Amino acid sequence: MSEKKMATEFGKVGVLFGGRSAEREVSIMSGNGVVQALQSKGIDAHAFDPAERSLAELAAENFDRVFIALHGRFGEDGTLQGALEQLGIPYTGPGVMASAIAMDKVMSKRVWQSFELPTPRFLVLDTSTVTSEELRQLPDALGLPLMLKAPHEGSTIGISKVTGYADIEAGFALCAKYDEVVLAEEFIAGRELTVPVLGVGRNARALPIVEIRAPDGNYDYQHKYFTNDTQYLCPAPLDDALTLRIQALAVQAFNALGCKGWARVDFMLRDTDNAPFLLEINTSPGMTGHSLVPMSAKQEGSSYEELCVEILASAGLELQHSDKRMLG
Repeated sequence: MSEKKMATEFGKVGVLFGGRSAEREVSIMSGNGVVQALQSKGIDAHAFDPAERSLAELAAENFDRVFIALHGRFGEDGTLQGALEQLGIPYTGPGVMASAIAMDKVMSKRVWQSFELPTPRFLVLDTSTVTSEELRQLPDALGLPLMLKAPHEGSTIGISKVTGYADIEAGFALCAKYDEVVLAEEFIAGRELTVPVLGVGRNARALPIVEIRAPDGNYDYQHKYFTNDTQYLCPAPLDDALTLRIQALAVQAFNALGCKGWARVDFMLRDTDNAPFLLEINTSPGMTGHSLVPMSAKQEGSSYEELCVEILASAGLELQHSDKRMLG
């Protein structure tokens, strides 16, 4: 498709990034990259930061569609998607319900369990009622080490690896800063993998698998975005049968939550038997220079710019409006 035709087809495009979540810094990097990529293709793309401008201003911009490059709360959790449905502005990524479920690691795991998809064993702890004794009993149920996670955060924010009884209360306190509940999860020793998925329903497809090898196995916020110490292997060095199995599982996990457009599914591959376990799904993945979806797409033959255009082309609404601006 020519750049002139793309500009006509997509119209005026808003790229939403920044926002108010703990992942604002990363979102700004993602959004700037997307704006530049779309503009390089002749698309009339404009930056829009919901933390600095109101929904009324968003409606007044008369965007024909928007690319969501927000990460975390108020952008990836269904709240913004609901507002865009009300305004009748097509948007990238999953809809309201799928976004809300995917943003909640506990709900995602419960849905996957209902589909008999593999995910590590877990318990949910209410920060307002849990006792010290209940915390001390976690290793009896889940073993050691174990993981404590804030269910509604991403980018490894609000996460703690507990290696002994002495670490439990401090790890729990860290996670409790971010959420009303804490997810306690069985630790799966093995290889860390991630699989981007594009499309919808039967047409959803998995891109090449990326293996993440962080220093000392610590793929934290700093190693994700700001250092070059982490190794990324794409395609991941797996045999063909295991590759296809994990990619199929990624698509199943994507569809089980009702996702569409694009997302990235994170796995652990257990050392002892090469069994894959679903950890979480990201419905507005990073698009920075260190990000994994562009890396995987490049392996398949798509440039960063082409990937941005493909994602933008998938923008839509769950509800059909007879007049797109009737609620704007």
